[in-house]
Amino acid sequence: MDDLIPLTPQLWAAVAETLYIVGLSLLFGGLGGLLIGLALYTTRKGALLANRAVFGTVNVLVNIFRPIPFIIFLAAAQPLARSVTGSGIGNNAIIFTLSLAAAFGISRIVEQNLLTVQPGVIEAARSVGAGRRRIIATILIPEALGPLILGYTYIFVALVDMSAVAGYVGGGGLGNFAIQYGYRQFNPVVTWAAVAVIIVLVQLVQFLGNQAARKALRR
Repeated sequence: MDDLIPLTPQLWAAVAETLYIVGLSLLFGGLGGLLIGLALYTTRKGALLANRAVFGTVNVLVNIFRPIPFIIFLAAAQPLARSVTGSGIGNNAIIFTLSLAAAFGISRIVEQNLLTVQPGVIEAARSVGAGRRRIIATILIPEALGPLILGYTYIFVALVDMSAVAGYVGGGGLGNFAIQYGYRQFNPVVTWAAVAVIIVLVQLVQFLGNQAARKALRR
């Protein structure tokens, strides 16, 4: 513990940096994933905006990018990150890459959760003259809100894990802290302190996500 006390300011700074990276990645990736997931759901056969060509194209793109291990995706997307953010390393590049990876992962979660909405609910809305956009905004998403909250909570946890991996390529946060002050300095106490903080952070977010989903399901 004596080795950890002098590093306490750096530890809390790493926590704040992790929350910053994960928060923005979840925001951008979450919005992108929601749009892609809606496209997958609404353009499938028999859906609100059925379009075989669009569904096939989006489906193939998601199937191509979603299975790529993040450490490989991180390296492969570096030229694109450099062209967008001006650098291939650092927090901005990591946020861009995390957002991109998260969008493809979230899209499947969104699609699967939207498929749990009973078709009769959609048909009832259409029978009374509700427009497609109104059905999506006021019926489809609210009906699937509880499962969606749980899905996004899961993605938050996954992003914490991926942000730690990004510490190997110049990303900040707890991953970088554990590598720089723990692994490279042969100090397991510092490494396990970072692990403990991640565990607490994940447990807290999972608890809040479960509570929010429970409230949404009771509506």
